[in-house]
Formats: sequence, C-alpha cells, structure tokens
Amino acid sequence: MQSYTIGQAARLLGVSPDTARRWADAGRVATHRDESGRRVIDGKDLAAFSVELARGGTGEDDVPSYTSARNAFAGIVTAVKLGDVAAQVEIQAGPHRLVSLLTREAVEELGLEVGMEATARVKSTNVHIDRP
Repeated sequence: MQSYTIGQAARLLGVSPDTARRWADAGRVATHRDESGRRVIDGKDLAAFSVELARGGTGEDDVPSYTSARNAFAGIVTAVKLGDVAAQVEIQAGPHRLVSLLTREAVEELGLEVGMEATARVKSTNVHIDRP
C-alpha cells in the first residue's frame, strides 16, 4: 500500500503542510514512522480522511482548490467500483470530488486502487485519470 509524507498529504488535501501536521498531531488522521523515520500516512487512511474533510469541512477557511488552466485535479483515489466491462473511479482533490466512468481494462492497466495518488483531467464533460 502506498504511503504519503505529511507534505504529500497536504498537497493532495489542498492545505499547507502545517495544517496537515496539526491534523495529524490532533489525531484526526493516523500516522506512523517509515523505515527512514519520517511520519507517513497510509493511502487508505488518507483516502478516508479526504472524504471526511469533503463532507464535514475542515474548520479552516484556507483550503484552496486544485485547478489549473488544463483543469487537472491532483488527488487521491477514494473508491473504485469494477463491473464486467465498465468501472467507476472517485478521486478527492482537495475539496473537489470527481467521478470518472471508464473501462475496467483501463482501471486494471493503470493499477488504480483506493489510497493511491492520481490526477483527474476534466475536458468538457469527460474526466480522464492519470497516475504518476
């Protein structure tokens, strides 16, 4: 399972590293130390926390949105629903929840699973997903 440093988690949540650190210190999201001694968050825990933030807000007013001229939303995969042919992938990008319908084959080829980093690219009514 992929893990994220406090800085990486902050970027995916759309907040400053100090805010993410305060949330971790307050026990709002679980952390542990990796083999290098860095404090990290498991991808599944971060995905669940990002959904919680989107539903209940952060209690802070400094949450920027992640959008660019190319409409790219960097975030974390929070749900993957596979059908026989089609699939549905949800990404939480800061305060934004994006849902993409794509083929099962595309999801499997990208290796998408809850807790991993991904970028949703929105063009017109289509949402495309990239992963680093």
